[in-house]
Amino acid sequence: MLKPVRASEKTIPREKWSKHFGKWFRNVLIEGKILDYRYPIKGCAVWLPYGFRIRENVFCVIRNQLDSTGHSEALFPLLIPEASLQKEAEHVEGFEAQVFWVTRGGQKQLKQHLALRPTSETIIGPMEHLWIRSYSDLPLKLYQIVTVFRFETKATRPILRMREFDFKEAHTAHATEEEAEVEVKEEIDNYKRIFDALGVAYCISRRPEWDKFAGAKYSTAFDMICPDGRTLQIGTVHHLGQHFSKAFDISYETKDGGREYVWQTCAGISGRGIASVLIMHGDDHGAILPPKIAPIQVIVIPIPYKGKADVVNKECSEVAEELRKKAFRVEVDLREGITPGSKYFDWELRGVPLRVEIGPRDIEKGEATVVRRDTLEKQTCKRNELAEFLTKIAERITEDMRQRAWQWTKQRIYSAEKLEEAKSLLEKHVGIVEVQVCDKTECERKLEEITNARVLGTPEDTEVKTSGKCIVCDEKAKSTVRTAIAY
Repeated sequence: MLKPVRASEKTIPREKWSKHFGKWFRNVLIEGKILDYRYPIKGCAVWLPYGFRIRENVFCVIRNQLDSTGHSEALFPLLIPEASLQKEAEHVEGFEAQVFWVTRGGQKQLKQHLALRPTSETIIGPMEHLWIRSYSDLPLKLYQIVTVFRFETKATRPILRMREFDFKEAHTAHATEEEAEVEVKEEIDNYKRIFDALGVAYCISRRPEWDKFAGAKYSTAFDMICPDGRTLQIGTVHHLGQHFSKAFDISYETKDGGREYVWQTCAGISGRGIASVLIMHGDDHGAILPPKIAPIQVIVIPIPYKGKADVVNKECSEVAEELRKKAFRVEVDLREGITPGSKYFDWELRGVPLRVEIGPRDIEKGEATVVRRDTLEKQTCKRNELAEFLTKIAERITEDMRQRAWQWTKQRIYSAEKLEEAKSLLEKHVGIVEVQVCDKTECERKLEEITNARVLGTPEDTEVKTSGKCIVCDEKAKSTVRTAIAY
């Protein structure tokens, strides 16, 4: 149980709660009534109503961004015929250990086993074979937000590593390789805009060859740094080339009458996109939600005195109704037998961005007290100016949360010239450590082995000059790679 704190107390620095991050995260999910992972099947969980609304608001951000760039939402089946999955051998090899199989319908054994979707390339392929006939059918830019199933053999973690989880996946088909490259850049830009809207800071890296998506030409990933110094992959963009189009015979008639296989891309954000918001902005009090996605943007709490409770409660209800008319998502906490301090604790834990407190003195003065969740700073404003005041503070909260996230993240990206230095930093879970390497895969593999960390890949979000020596073999360095202890 998180320890209650007075609203007047200063927010406890992240460095303190980060020492118990796993426990904090699990506690926020359950005590904050966001997600309950105590379901009797390991790796599955229940989105509670409050968490479901956070989830839907994040999905709304994703949908709006993809729709704005010409992507259309679709919905494909959950089940994949075994023949389709086996049609793309490299893809099957990449996922075979994670596939759940349906082998029986009722009491009858199925002649063909059916896989629960681990991802959808082999679901979409057969349909694109039917839909794409001519260059006029291209580009085709689809996305879906669905449930994905993967048999994780590692220890499961709520939202971060599940066997059943939400997945936004975009799938596109293009006439040329150049058009697919443009799409990859567009998808990366989409993800930037999505995470920027959520106030989540990130690093963008091109994954090493051995760690790319099964069947992809190359993979680019978004990673965030968690409070415990580990990194979490929160989004991926893949250039698929013609790998799947050849496997599923997805071709089109060109303008000159010839035939060509399409060029494909895919991109995905899992439930970790939702987790990233909770993780990035939390503190010792609980979650801190950006106003854009908060199910409740304003909580109104009465501060009653004896004989004044009815008057104060009536005023609070009227304030809440007025704010609803101004398009705020607002609730008033009229629970009896619970102190205002306990109510503060409950709503701070759940991350409500703004709290309005009203007592008899506030009514007499025609004022209200406003508390920011992110700083716990208290301010007063005139009652008749409350809506405008809250709008301005919400905008300030959004920008301040974004700036704090980026400042905190940039402070946790290090560079190391010596192997022992890199190993020492990574053992301390400091965040991301950038090192220089040659062009030999074995050196990057050895780097992972020696540091017991993961090579995230080469930076795609910043230009890094490489002029030193490989941190492993001491030969001339050809590139810079990011390493981290990853979830």
